[in-house]
Amino acid sequence: MRRVKTDQASGRWDGPGAAARRRRFDRLQRSVINPLDKLAFALRIPPPGDALLETIGRRTAQPRITPVCDGTDGDTFWIIAQHGRSADYIRNIEANPRVRVKGSLSRTGWRSGTAHILDDDDPSERMRILSRGNRWRRLCLQASGAAATSPLSVRIELDPRP
Repeated sequence: MRRVKTDQASGRWDGPGAAARRRRFDRLQRSVINPLDKLAFALRIPPPGDALLETIGRRTAQPRITPVCDGTDGDTFWIIAQHGRSADYIRNIEANPRVRVKGSLSRTGWRSGTAHILDDDDPSERMRILSRGNRWRRLCLQASGAAATSPLSVRIELDPRP
């Protein structure tokens, strides 16, 4: 059996069959993991360390909800996009940077903000910084980082609380 090689710094998958493994993992994430995350939030028992990101669809103009790791840091919310600019929610942010987030670790509900895609930020370093002090967030970031192909940092400046 061949082992999957991972570049620890970038979290990228490597070696023979890597593309097929990524496709299988992405399919599992889309069809099982993400719907379970959304259901848990709907039942008001969100998984610790997870959050929901709501963007507006670039073609449909309809709200789109995507589970992400809870990157709440005061009035800033951080996201590490696993597949960089090829992720649908990143494309939606490029078309309309106004978003809403709902973190599992805070009981404040949805918060609106403006997203900024940071091409010059180091996603590996950002993951390391965000992982400090919160084991649930660290577990989420490690799991999503293991499947990352071209990680990209996104900073969301949250609007002041009413």
